[in-house]
Formats: sequence, C-alpha cells, structure tokens
Amino acid sequence: MKIAICHYHLKTGGVTTVIKQQLQAINNERDILILSGEKPEASFPVDTVYIPGLGYDKPTKKKIKPETVAQSIINAIYSKWKQGCDVLHVHNPTLAKNSNLQQILEILQNNQIKLFLQIHDFCEDGRALECYFKDEYISNCHYGVINSRDYHILLKASLKKEGVHKIFNTVTPFNLNNKNVKIENRVLYPIRAIRRKNIGEAILLSIFFKEKERLTITLPPNSDTDLISYNAWKKFVKENNLNVEFEAGLTNNFAKLIQSSKFIITTSLSEGFGFSFLEPWTAKKILWGRKLPEICNNFESKGIELKHLYTSLLVPVSWIGRNNLYDKFRKCILNICEKFNYFIDEKTINKAFNRHIINDNIDFALLDEVFQKQIIINVLSSSKNFNKLTFLNPYMANPGHVTDQNILIQNNMDIILSQYNLKTYKEKLLSIYSIVKTKPVIQKINKQTLLSQFLNINKFSMLKWNDYVE
Repeated sequence: MKIAICHYHLKTGGVTTVIKQQLQAINNERDILILSGEKPEASFPVDTVYIPGLGYDKPTKKKIKPETVAQSIINAIYSKWKQGCDVLHVHNPTLAKNSNLQQILEILQNNQIKLFLQIHDFCEDGRALECYFKDEYISNCHYGVINSRDYHILLKASLKKEGVHKIFNTVTPFNLNNKNVKIENRVLYPIRAIRRKNIGEAILLSIFFKEKERLTITLPPNSDTDLISYNAWKKFVKENNLNVEFEAGLTNNFAKLIQSSKFIITTSLSEGFGFSFLEPWTAKKILWGRKLPEICNNFESKGIELKHLYTSLLVPVSWIGRNNLYDKFRKCILNICEKFNYFIDEKTINKAFNRHIINDNIDFALLDEVFQKQIIINVLSSSKNFNKLTFLNPYMANPGHVTDQNILIQNNMDIILSQYNLKTYKEKLLSIYSIVKTKPVIQKINKQTLLSQFLNINKFSMLKWNDYVE
C-alpha cells in the first residue's frame, strides 16, 4: 500500500509528533511519502517533499492559487509512484490555517485521489475565528478522529459510521534513565501555556499546596493572543509573590523535570486526544487536577483509574458580582454568535447562566482571566476565604494526595502500555487505510450542527471563548 501523508508543516510537537508515530508504526511495511507546506526542521526517515502554498497563510506572502498547489501535490505523488498513491492522509484539514485548503482537497478528490482526513483540533471548539472555514468542508471522503467525543459529534453532524474512524494516539513512555534524580519541592504542569490550559486555575491550586511546593510551568505560548494573557499571569504572580516558576522547559531537560517533580497537574479546559491524562503514569508519577469527562471516558472504559480527579472547582459568585458576571457571560455569547453567524435567544442564554450557578457558586474554569484574578486575590487576602474554598472543594485540603498511590500508578501504567502502544496503533491505522482504499462513502458535514455541538452554552467557558481583555 502506498500512503502519502500531508500537513501544513513539520515543526516539532503537536501533529508532527503524531506523524512521526505513524511513520514508526507502519514505515517498515508500507511505502510512504510526506508532503509539507514548510521545509522540515529535522530529517525524516522517508521521502519528504516541500509543497509551496500548502503551509499556513502569511500576510506578507502572496498566496499561491489552489490549482497550482494541488498540481504540485499530484506531481509529487506521481513522481514517486507511477500509479499514484492508495491513500492521501491529511492532518487537521478543517482548520483554515491555509484558507485555500478545502479547494485544494476538492481538486485532489476530482483527480481520483482517495482522502483520509484526520481531525486533531476543531476550530469550532473555542479556537480563533481566523481558523474557521466559511467554505463547506470537503464531502464524500473518510474522516478520522482521536477521541470518542469527536466521533459522536461528527455522527450528529450527519457523517456515517462507515465514514468516521477512531484512531486513538499511541503513548510513548518516558525514558527514565537517571535513577538518581532528586525529588524537588515542585509540582509540574507540563504544557505550553495557551489560554485553554487554564493557567489561572493552576495558580489558584498552588496556593493550597500542603508543603508550599513550587508550581512549575514548562513552556510559553507561541501565538500573540495567548502571549498577552500569559505575560499578564506572569506579572500577576510577581506582584502577588506567588510560588510559581514559568518556562522551566526552556532551560531544563524535560524528562528530568518530570522525574524530579512530586506530582503532575492538569487544569486544561479542553483537549484533543488527552495525552496529559496518560503520559504522567508512564513516568511513575501521580496526575492530579481537573478531569474532562468527555475525553477521559475513553480511558476509564479501559480500566484507567481517574476518579481522584475533580470535574469542577466551585467559587462564590459574590466575590465577583452576579450582575457583572451575567453581563459578561451574555456579551461573550452574543459576540461569538455574531462571528459565527449563529443564533441563540436571550431566554436560552439566561437559562444557561442560571444552570451554571450552583448554590451561589460557579466553576472557576467558566470564568475569564479578569474574574479568575479577582477570585485569587480574595483567597490571598483572607484566611476565611481560603477556608471557604476548601469547604466548597474538599479535595483542595490535600492536593496531589491519593490512597494506595503505588497501586494506582502501576495499574494505570500497565493499562496505558498495553492499550496505547505502537502494535495496536499500527493494526488500527492499516485497517483504516484499507477501508479508505476500497470503500467509497457519500457523506457531508453539517457545519451548523457541528458548531452547535461545541458552542454549548450549558458548558460555556468565557476563558475558552472570550477575547482576552485586561
């Protein structure tokens, strides 16, 4: 089988890591070609072709016509294989990082190239509007997703079971060579600190650490919007003399940071596959923090124990003002509706807001940075307020603590290594390729239904959807 794999770029991290895992899984048995919109930063073990016009849109660069880009892809494929490829595997095709991509894919499809479109991230999931395609998504081809939540969402959005495939990622265990690493008084949040990682909640948790451990965040964000929020959190931490370290991953070995930490936390609002819920266990570390049920259900169904994680962190609405909160909640929803040409009536907004209020409390993760900082200031200013949050959220009395820690770590590590390994991944991926090659599908994504599944105001977070403001 001849497989061409296509992505905007091959920069380190994210989707590129998944592509490398796919190569590792099937390279010995299948003929593979990589097509990239940017020249790779490092060498790949297979033929790689740079396709100008396939990368991210750049304001300073003139866009290449979609017909020209598509022809370059066709030329690259037929230069390697006289009969063409069996499958063109395209990563993140629904993000308008390249505004010509849907047209490019349609031209390829019209040239009898069979497409497998693997979605890692949905623009509709609270991402920047500039990533949203006004065009319809490519129809009559096979789609792949990395979790069950997205699988069921696409089924609701009119795709067929035979045309949507779950391809859960493989987990690479940490290489723990150094047996003599000293455990530091540190709790690690091993992420790139974009807004949806909910940095404010991690900072709030750090105030409750029992032994005054230092919260350590590994990497800064890349995008300008995320950097503004991130730098404001750095300033806030400094002004309030909080025990938080930023950008530790820039100057320290990552594996050593993992090994030397007491435990790992996550406070993320949304995830694609959910590596953060699996990887720490392979380093023999406890994971503690916020659980995302729609992502973790996959893992728990296989026997991975995550019941010690919390699903909400309640804070008093009175600390920020109910009217102020409602006004911002309403404006945020109406602003998003206008941008996406979507309608939600005032009565529905009001009902959703009232559902979010539980005995005059609200989940901290639903608040934007301004409100989150007000909550943290309230906790810092009063032992009474500190105790109030512990009363509302009993797990905060002992962060990172679990019973039978060693048993829990061993159980989770064993299941992860048996269920999310390269052998299992290879079998699934090859099975999907075989289906894409031999079984055409007639289907089309209903974009309004898709948006409605993500723009769910009963789970609405201003941090996730609102533009950043001071």
